[in-house]
Amino acid sequence: MIFFSLIVSFLVSFSLCPFLRSLALRWDIVDHPEVRKLQKAPVPLLGGVAIYLGVILASLTVPLYKEFHLDLFISSTLIFVVSLIDDKQKLSARVRMFVQFAAAAILISNGLRISFLPNTFVFNTLEVLITFMWILGMTNAFNYLDGIDGLCSGLGIITSFFFFAILFSTGQKDLMFLPVAVMGACLGFLPHNLRNKKMFMGDAGSMFIGFTVSAFALLGSWASNDIIKISIPILILGVPIFDMTFTTIMRYKEKKIKNIVQWLEYAGRDHFHHYLMDLGLRSRGAVYFILAVSVSMGLSALIIANSDRPIYAFLTMLKSAIMFGLISVLMVLGRRRHKEAQVKERMGI
Repeated sequence: MIFFSLIVSFLVSFSLCPFLRSLALRWDIVDHPEVRKLQKAPVPLLGGVAIYLGVILASLTVPLYKEFHLDLFISSTLIFVVSLIDDKQKLSARVRMFVQFAAAAILISNGLRISFLPNTFVFNTLEVLITFMWILGMTNAFNYLDGIDGLCSGLGIITSFFFFAILFSTGQKDLMFLPVAVMGACLGFLPHNLRNKKMFMGDAGSMFIGFTVSAFALLGSWASNDIIKISIPILILGVPIFDMTFTTIMRYKEKKIKNIVQWLEYAGRDHFHHYLMDLGLRSRGAVYFILAVSVSMGLSALIIANSDRPIYAFLTMLKSAIMFGLISVLMVLGRRRHKEAQVKERMGI
């Protein structure tokens, strides 16, 4: 049944992309070139529609074992529809933020939240706030990483695979089809994102993936120990967490944003892949580098998932923090060198 879901999601996504590409061109749902973007010509969107339908149709092949599957369907569909509208007619950051809060509230109101603190009113409220931050953060993190061909869909494949691998190893059969469906849909879209007559997934695809993947972390029963339980999804989603955290810190430091609305509205060449390209990597090389880091993080999560010793989780998290710290230093130095080289070029030095 799991393999069947993978095939269905892949075939639906892969086969729908050419039709949706022509539809996007006919309806002018395209991504136009800008200074911060890499493409030199308009690129059709609507790839996210293929990913969404691939996931949904594959999910229909599996019985709904639990009520939260319906909650996830409703909330993720809300994210998808509003993001699709945003692809065609740009919506304000406040509208997008309200919809994301509403979608997250659907999951949380049905008992789906991060849980690791003592069972008191204050701590329960804090867990709810952390869960809101988690869902909104991951939803937008995947959207922000959709700035270079193959990156967002590649991360969707890798993160979904490791969630599936841990669910499989722990026998959580009622949840396995969800990451498998996302994995298959992203695999079906990926070739159309990399070919010459390419298409993009748009906000509808990246935000749908980010929202759905953020829910995996809340749905799964990762470990009995709180440290291990929290570490596993953080490690699997380490790359989008790093990009979101690093970018936010740098934007606040450079006074580019002051509040959450500006955070949602701001768009610039200051993400993980942009810094890597300033270091000299080509776009495809930056994708391979980031995906390799994601695989490394996923393998770390897989290792501690099969361990009952919290100290291993703590040390793995510490190792990952050191690795991302070193990457941050290189990224900042690379950006500084890149700007110095641009200045010298303009001055004819």
